[in-house]
Amino acid sequence: MRSARAALLLPIVCFVAAAAAQAPAAPTAAPVVAAEPVGEPRTAGVLRDREFGIASRQFGLDRRVEMYQWRATPTGYERVWNAARIDSQGYAPGHENPPTLPLENRRWWSESASLDGRPIEAAVLQALGEWRVFRPNFSRLPANLAATFQPEGDGLGSAENPLDPQIGDLRVSWRELRLPPLEGKVELVEGRWRMSPAVAAAALNAAPVPAPVAAPEAEGAHRVWPWFGGGALVVAIAVVARRRRKAKARAAQLQD
Repeated sequence: MRSARAALLLPIVCFVAAAAAQAPAAPTAAPVVAAEPVGEPRTAGVLRDREFGIASRQFGLDRRVEMYQWRATPTGYERVWNAARIDSQGYAPGHENPPTLPLENRRWWSESASLDGRPIEAAVLQALGEWRVFRPNFSRLPANLAATFQPEGDGLGSAENPLDPQIGDLRVSWRELRLPPLEGKVELVEGRWRMSPAVAAAALNAAPVPAPVAAPEAEGAHRVWPWFGGGALVVAIAVVARRRRKAKARAAQLQD
């Protein structure tokens, strides 16, 4: 009886095995379709320019430092505001520029940018962010800088008379980085928002976002003239000393 049953079951087992072998393989899991953003971009952190006591709750903070300098032209020399030092080596006497900017141009990026609770890659901020003029509240300006700088336009200036700046005077302004609506521009990949391929390709062909003239080494980093050391106080000392020399020179001219 057992042999008879085994003989009857053998064809069935063979049929099932053959059918399983011929059945198509189970499809692999389809990739997760990138979600579209629903909410607005947010940032939890605060960006700070600690030297000037400036804070921003946006996605980027940019400090632009300009110095009044001599610049050679085909017909002579002109005085201009410039964010990088102009090398005056070889200029005619009386047209020397300071050897360096007392303060650096700086830029800070948000590290807590998110959208719908998911982090936003830094490349999105750098490619899609829009820089806008930011006039800070100068109520936390350190006392030593308050003695040197005064409000000028949307920022600060060291010139005694903003309409008559002197070589070496400084002008400092700030910008904030804001993000536009990101719908259709980003996709969610592995839990992070990144630019969609089409937007990334367009960003590569677009003009790059201007970078600061001098890259910072650390937050609050700055450079000072070689014959001084220290921080922002050095800038105040240098400017005040220059003003005193100017006042003495004017007094001597009046006596003559």
